Amino acid sequence: MRISETKYIQNSIPQELNEVIIKALDFYPDMKDVKIEFVLSKNIRKSVMQAQPKFITMLGPSKNRSYIIKISRFFKLKGKVKPIQELPDDVLVGWIGHELGHIMDYLNRSNWSLLLFGVGYLTSKSFIMAAERVADTYAVDHGLGDYILATKNFILHEAGMTEKYIQKINKLYLPPEEIIYMMENRPIQD
Repeated sequence: MRISETKYIQNSIPQELNEVIIKALDFYPDMKDVKIEFVLSKNIRKSVMQAQPKFITMLGPSKNRSYIIKISRFFKLKGKVKPIQELPDDVLVGWIGHELGHIMDYLNRSNWSLLLFGVGYLTSKSFIMAAERVADTYAVDHGLGDYILATKNFILHEAGMTEKYIQKINKLYLPPEEIIYMMENRPIQD
């Protein structure tokens, strides 16, 4: 199920990540008309990627909303800084697919609900946990389970992350066992 790249003409996609972004977007055909700007950033607060609505578009009707996915330009891998595009493709597809899961969640919210969501995300650990699990669930439900598992495995076992960061990931995101269970019990799509 490959949607033509021309379907994503409304999106701004960095050339370095074009293929993995298109691959992740292909799992979300219902978002083919959603405006998303993918931006390589030098510094994202405590994150590698971050999806959010563009604030100015929240002042109008929700159907006209557009979104931004910030992607850290560099990734610290086992103590060495590498360009993000040098990570394995399946890891990047999973990571981007997770961020697209956030956007799926945002699409179902009113502007007021999104504003409250932002406040909750900034102030509550349990809110963050729920939001991250919803994004993982959207990704798995859209067929990205293997990619989410690859990303999680990479972060937990290959990237050389600190024990504190690994504990944070284990606390906030779906555990691999739950992802596998969801994949095994996922309804068959037409």
